[in-house]
Amino acid sequence: MTQPVLVTGGAGFIGANLVDRLAADGHRVRVLDALSRPGTEHNLTWLRSRHGDAIEFVHADIRDRAAVIAAVADVQAVFHFAAQVAVTTSLDDPQADYDINIGGTFSLLEALRRCGGDVPLIFASTNKVYGDLADLDFVREHDAYVPADPDVRAHGIGEARPLDFHTPYGVSKGAADQYVLDYARSFGVPTCVLRMSCIYGQRQMGTEDQGWVAHFLIRALENRPITLYGDGYQVRDILDVSNAVDAYMQAWHRIDAVSGRAFNLGGGPANAVSLRQLLAHMGDLVGHEVAVEWSDWRAGDQRYFVADTRAAEAALGLAPKVAWQDGVATLARWLAAERRLNLPIDVEPQRLA
Repeated sequence: MTQPVLVTGGAGFIGANLVDRLAADGHRVRVLDALSRPGTEHNLTWLRSRHGDAIEFVHADIRDRAAVIAAVADVQAVFHFAAQVAVTTSLDDPQADYDINIGGTFSLLEALRRCGGDVPLIFASTNKVYGDLADLDFVREHDAYVPADPDVRAHGIGEARPLDFHTPYGVSKGAADQYVLDYARSFGVPTCVLRMSCIYGQRQMGTEDQGWVAHFLIRALENRPITLYGDGYQVRDILDVSNAVDAYMQAWHRIDAVSGRAFNLGGGPANAVSLRQLLAHMGDLVGHEVAVEWSDWRAGDQRYFVADTRAAEAALGLAPKVAWQDGVATLARWLAAERRLNLPIDVEPQRLA
């Protein structure tokens, strides 16, 4: 089809990787982005250099309702990544967090409904919709928290887990998540929600508040200390961005079967790693121990989150995941090349977890 695909936040980390995949597959892609985050202009330049006129750029904020209405007028699908993405920022400015994450998503949904309601919307949600999981019991094993419940330990957190919104960011993303699902129920707009764990990979310009895997690597490559909040035993299931992009593409291709559903998207138990374990691996990659400074736990921080990805894998037909050790090594090489730094490792081809 000649109609473009709209990617809001398409100059961001995951958005840029998805835009690259869409354009490589022959689609025209409309990128709507405010270019407010560090690295987005660099990503946009990279996309244009690779795909030329296949990339149409709309320099606009998701809060600009008129720009949103114009952007969706003739598209065949929408991937919605534009968001306020940091818990800390939401605590500093909850009004902006609300306006971007709830108001922007609502404007997008309404624009699609008023255009006829048959254009699919795939929404980037978060595992923060499940709260801090404080009701779960954990034990510490091998520098990591693990659940006492054997089923959670084996499979992770599933979609049946009750929603529990903490912090303004959790509330705003959770409300947007529910709006997206309800527009499928109430108005027949074909939508799908992917509740992401920690995604990492190339084109991630990491900061302390967002994109922490890349942030850790950048600090390690520059031999600068990393601040860990809490005790470092907290566990996340990290997922290479190539696998995340696969999931978004499959959600679109299978939208008739998955409309109105939410899926947890992460690395799963095979890619679960504690912060301490990850830093030890990064030390091996950069050739020296990574310096750490310690601070108190932050609001809403989960001691453990590992996604149960069985539903997503079954419904979306997902391929095996890149093993976290190899994906992190590949990211280290890319970051070192971007910053013209030496990396004393030879990264082998990626294995699958």
